[in-house]
Amino acid sequence: MTQKKVKKASSPVRASVRVPATSANLGPGFDTMGVALKIYNTVTVSRTEESVTASGMTAETTIAFFDRTGIEPFSFKAAIAGQVPPARGLGSSVTVRLGLVAGLNALAGEPLDPEEILALVIELEGHPDNAVPAFHGGFATCAADRFCRAEVGSSLKFVGLVPDFELETKKARAVLPKQVPLADAISNLQYGALIAAAFIQRDYAKLDGLFQDRWHQPFRAPLIPCWDAVEVAAAKAGTLGFYLSGAGSTLMALVDGSEAAADAVAAKMEAAAKKAKVPAKAFVTTADNTGCRITVR
Repeated sequence: MTQKKVKKASSPVRASVRVPATSANLGPGFDTMGVALKIYNTVTVSRTEESVTASGMTAETTIAFFDRTGIEPFSFKAAIAGQVPPARGLGSSVTVRLGLVAGLNALAGEPLDPEEILALVIELEGHPDNAVPAFHGGFATCAADRFCRAEVGSSLKFVGLVPDFELETKKARAVLPKQVPLADAISNLQYGALIAAAFIQRDYAKLDGLFQDRWHQPFRAPLIPCWDAVEVAAAKAGTLGFYLSGAGSTLMALVDGSEAAADAVAAKMEAAAKKAKVPAKAFVTTADNTGCRITVR
């Protein structure tokens, strides 16, 4: 009897990872809360025989991956494409880091399980509020070693205003005070807890008026010249709340209602920025509940 030969599955040579943008902090939830949005970057990682020199974030992430897995480094090329603008508070850095780690992991035979991928990305990011929703989708409230996640209904619209200038996280953190008064800390904890409860209950009407922050937004507002004008316009338009997305420069408002209502808010925010002589472009989107997705071949 002739024994059949079993074909071994070939290792993938290319992995594409689609990662959603994220909107973090949500006012009082500094370094704690975030939501994945239906705006995406795709990181494509391909094996190559050529010698490729990486730099910056790509080099840092690559070194961390190979150090963590103990796998002998291999040459690869990475291409990043999509709609997430850099340094605008929409999680562009986590799309790159997560895309690279997940892509390299796929090409290396998956030495890291999903929890280990996420843990490494959180370590690289320095905080979990972008990493968790980018990986899992939906809304997440996070600590360093655990999180609580909830899917977000399509009725909740995210209206973002993206100014035509970058605001690096390092610069946005440099203006923050080293200490906050006890009363301010208590206020943020109170409003942050209520925001998390509203998202988990999917009762978005309860979000109204909760996006009050005393830790970071008052100190970052002067970095964005149109902030006051846009916030007033959003409030007059009847939004649930208004906050700085991540470290900025994107300003975000929430609308629980129709797309037409959200579009009207977007137009008013954009007009307010224009009147303040700050070039900016508004968008309307909803939450992404799927998180990152990997395609290999």
